[in-house]
Amino acid sequence: MTLQTNPNIDIAQKQLDAYNAQDLDTYVSFFAEDCVVSGLNGTPTETTREAIKVRYAKAFAQFPENKAILKNRIAVGGTVVDHELVIRAPGGEQFEIIAIYSFRDGLIARVDFAK
Repeated sequence: MTLQTNPNIDIAQKQLDAYNAQDLDTYVSFFAEDCVVSGLNGTPTETTREAIKVRYAKAFAQFPENKAILKNRIAVGGTVVDHELVIRAPGGEQFEIIAIYSFRDGLIARVDFAK
């Protein structure tokens, strides 16, 4: 069996690294201009890269020590699924999420979150 490299795994990791560094411009650069963000099976909350930037600018300002720890990652075809532990601040609120990333042309085209 030959293990093949999935470039979407690299994109998912780089956007997670930028998220954890709270590097907003780098973070949003991994998303398509028309990227959709939604709760799993829910109505989209953001439908543009600019809307994602506004959302995370607020989140980074509200939670300056926020980090997401990758617990597991699965990649199949054009989809990457991350299981993450989000920690708002040391000793602060924590929760687990699943982020389901769909890709198009080397960018994240859609993210569905399950919490």
